[in-house]
Amino acid sequence: MAPLPPPGTDVRTTCPYCGVGCGVIARQEPDGSVAVRGDPDHPANFGRLCSKGSALGETLGSAGRLTHPEVGGKRVTWDEALDTVAGAFRRTIAEHGPDSVAFYLSGQMLTEDYYVANKLMKGFIGSANVDTNSRLCMASSVAGHRRAFGSDTVPGTYEDLELADLVVLVGSNLAWCHPVLHQRLAAAKVARPSMRVVLVDPRRTMTADLADLHLPIRADGDGPLFMGLLSHLATSGAVDAAYVDTCTAGYGEALAAAGAMTVEAVAGLTGLAASDIAAFYALFACTDRVVTVYSQGVNQSACGTDKVGAIINCHLATGRIGRPGAGPFSVTGQPNAMGGREVGGLATMLAAHMDIENPAHRDTVRRFWSSPAMPTAAGLKAVDLFQAIADGRVKAVWIVATNPVVSLPDAGAVAAALAACPFVVVSDVVDRTDTLAFADVKLPAAAWGEKDGTVTNSERRISRQRRFLPPPGEARADFAVIADVAARMGFADAFDFAGPADVFAEHAALSGFENGGTRSFDISSHASIDEATYDALDPFQWPQPAGSARRETRFFANGGFFTPDGRARFVAIDSPVLALPTPDRPFVLNSGRVRDHWHTLTRTGRSARLSQHIAEPFAELHPADADRLQIRDADLVEVETDTGAVV
Repeated sequence: MAPLPPPGTDVRTTCPYCGVGCGVIARQEPDGSVAVRGDPDHPANFGRLCSKGSALGETLGSAGRLTHPEVGGKRVTWDEALDTVAGAFRRTIAEHGPDSVAFYLSGQMLTEDYYVANKLMKGFIGSANVDTNSRLCMASSVAGHRRAFGSDTVPGTYEDLELADLVVLVGSNLAWCHPVLHQRLAAAKVARPSMRVVLVDPRRTMTADLADLHLPIRADGDGPLFMGLLSHLATSGAVDAAYVDTCTAGYGEALAAAGAMTVEAVAGLTGLAASDIAAFYALFACTDRVVTVYSQGVNQSACGTDKVGAIINCHLATGRIGRPGAGPFSVTGQPNAMGGREVGGLATMLAAHMDIENPAHRDTVRRFWSSPAMPTAAGLKAVDLFQAIADGRVKAVWIVATNPVVSLPDAGAVAAALAACPFVVVSDVVDRTDTLAFADVKLPAAAWGEKDGTVTNSERRISRQRRFLPPPGEARADFAVIADVAARMGFADAFDFAGPADVFAEHAALSGFENGGTRSFDISSHASIDEATYDALDPFQWPQPAGSARRETRFFANGGFFTPDGRARFVAIDSPVLALPTPDRPFVLNSGRVRDHWHTLTRTGRSARLSQHIAEPFAELHPADADRLQIRDADLVEVETDTGAVV
């Protein structure tokens, strides 16, 4: 592992916040403070930063850090802690089987950490019970991509937002949630005023200020809106018949399912004005270069996968996919949600974008890893995993880099499940979270700036995160801790990694193993990477198969989908049953992010400056509802749902 750079050295690394994956230049000053600025050479941001990225230096320091391993609330050595974890997992598996244990991971983890955890659980313990908080924000997109394309592949690049003549933002408050992408889009619109932006969002957010047309849609109305668009494209002659005929399957069935979605019907389901719907449909139909950007407003829904399918259907029907300035674009919420998907960090996937329920894929991964055990079916997804803990089916869980007692739905039930779980391990960088309170074993983790690894952003670009600070106390990188536990469980040879470069090389080699172009994810050109080359690695987009040169990449302009016949699949979407208000529940709750804070504030809460924008949690009500209930600004309100209440 490369030595730490001396103070005063500029270190190119990557921001640890959202899925834009901005490059930053960090420098430790002689007084110990850290200066952070945007990297002008990084192709994600070209020097731009948001408020959170600009304040990164203010969130560092050893105060409040978890610095030593603890077992049962008492400080222990690393050997004692690792022996305790390995022994408890071994005994639980021996008595109750491999599915009695689980890992719950995070889109905050580096790819190398994710890879080692996934390898241990799926390839050596023999269970698929490894899932991630990315399940909450990206699983709908993963399923939608795989259903349509045969692979979890984002077709386009960030540049497409700047090249498009029409950008449609669906369930995405880009200005607050992905600010640098918003900055790039705003700059492109200034440079080319003919560009049009349409925002589909129940709320009027800051992003609406950029939009030429805001469609304040009813919650979960996105599916009907895009079903109606598909029907309009067919009747208006905007369908690319040649592309549909040669590159897709199932168009007729999808169109038939959408046939009843007239403008009037869509207006009734979405609450939108028929004139606004017609204007949007006409604009989409007559514009060749269209990018549809969607995020959590689409994904975080009971019908999220169908929403994704409805959007993709419209791009397949027009052939507007994989070309400069054209395509559906899923924007990830976390810095390494994409990297976690690459290594199989979801309970429904294997490593390297292989399918856990495909016997040939299981055999490929098993032989590459020389695995003694491999699950044959998907494991427990995030919410189901904690229900299984509550039911007593999962008796040992290891939680890494996430705070599910706050961030999962029905948080009270999650807390009760962990309280009843016989053995809970938590790896974290801070010494106090709601989840740590339930830990039998606490493991101190190295934080951003203290460890080496890679992350993958929303446009499939892999970038390095680099060390420039020593970790406090005895904190260690997650991959090394997990590998040490694996060794104590009897799997030392398979987890003998000298450093993160070794892990990345194995990950890259697996991506190309018996691939031959049958899987979209392939970075096997880096399979022989050494530590020096890894240390100097520049950002690159996948795929980059062995022998290929680095280049910008798009997928599917001429077909070539990763299905058995190479054709994309249209999906016939059922019109969803929308959750409408009732007398007992007269409001619709719609959550969102704030501009200057992140997740449960374990990082951004350290910066006083970031709390100046919005200092406290808040609820927004329509002014008419607020007047009727006599609620005024700064009043306290209780928000109650069927699963809980909060003030």
